[in-house]
Amino acid sequence: MDKSRISTALIFGVLFCVGLGLLGVTLSKGLIEMKALERTVVVKGLSEREVPADLAIFPIKFIVAANDLNELVANLQKKNELVVEFLIEQGFKRDEITRSPPAITDKQAQAYGGNTGVFRYSGNSTISVYTKDIERVRSTQQALGQLGRLGIAIMGDDYQAKTSFIFRGLNTLKPEMIEEATRNAREVAEKFAADSKSRLGKIKSASQGQFSISDRDNNTPHIKRVRVVSTVTYYLSD
Repeated sequence: MDKSRISTALIFGVLFCVGLGLLGVTLSKGLIEMKALERTVVVKGLSEREVPADLAIFPIKFIVAANDLNELVANLQKKNELVVEFLIEQGFKRDEITRSPPAITDKQAQAYGGNTGVFRYSGNSTISVYTKDIERVRSTQQALGQLGRLGIAIMGDDYQAKTSFIFRGLNTLKPEMIEEATRNAREVAEKFAADSKSRLGKIKSASQGQFSISDRDNNTPHIKRVRVVSTVTYYLSD
């Protein structure tokens, strides 16, 4: 082998070794950077609001009993009129009031038959108010005792007769609440980064929880609590 070929081989070998060394340094640096990117913190941000309900569904359900079917039906109709008159006296409009078809039971005709009790027939009727006037509903609930003095037995413990208070303005609250929840999440992340002697980086991922609307408590169902939680993952760096 002549000297020129030996020199060429040596130069090629040196360059090859240098290239491998540079590649190793580059790969090592890349792995260190990738490892640094794996440092993250997951935080949650909360936003809550208390808002008044803006719609009420207010049912008044009562029951009557009789041994004569015609008498029962006539009694139901009479008491329906009394309930409607009572609601109008309380300030509700006629187009806010609806009457559901009465439900009548013939105890003698029921499959288990036998002892039918004092009365053969029983019936119940429901008058419902659909209104935005929440305070009028609340004041009328306090006045329901007047119907008792008219001989109308209100079924207050019936689940279907429970007043529903509804909040329909969620869409107007969403942007502000999402912003607040995200801001709260960042504050928590910044505190964590400072305590761990790190710097807070960019957001790796974020997810918005579902909005929930619930009664503030059992005694104030007309006040609603709106809640949302955002979960955010941030990168950390030294």
